[in-house]
Amino acid sequence: MTHILHTAPLTATAFAPYGDVLAAEDAPDKLINQGLCGRHHDLAKLDFGDGRAGISLFDAQERALPFTLDMMERHPEGSQAFVPMQRNPFLVVVAPDQNGAPGTPLAFLAQPGQGVNLHRNVWHGVLCPLNGPGLFAVIDRIGDGTNLEEHWFETPWIIER
Repeated sequence: MTHILHTAPLTATAFAPYGDVLAAEDAPDKLINQGLCGRHHDLAKLDFGDGRAGISLFDAQERALPFTLDMMERHPEGSQAFVPMQRNPFLVVVAPDQNGAPGTPLAFLAQPGQGVNLHRNVWHGVLCPLNGPGLFAVIDRIGDGTNLEEHWFETPWIIER
């Protein structure tokens, strides 16, 4: 048996319990570079335990809907931001914590021009670009210690549009 889950649009309000939506949707906070560049300032709460912020590039293989969600992970020592380097949609799956395991997942469809910052210790699915290529800049914690917990579902979730 499987569970069926449908995607919802990625909005700042719906995603707020899990992280920040990174998008230049409103007017910039200020203009810089002789007025030729709008700065959308401080869009994410980066939160790291012991360690430092690092920027990595993730080159993820394209996925498709319906998608089988059989595992979720979280990072107890730091937030993790995903900034797409192409203007392609991607799937974002998060779940509340339920006694140390993911509760019922929520699936969001990130549109071109949107990224996300997952708050520290938030259960989330794997990186799922829905159109290739899937190149992302990832800002997360670099440091010693264990910063990854995985949970495998006994019954997978099927995510549909």
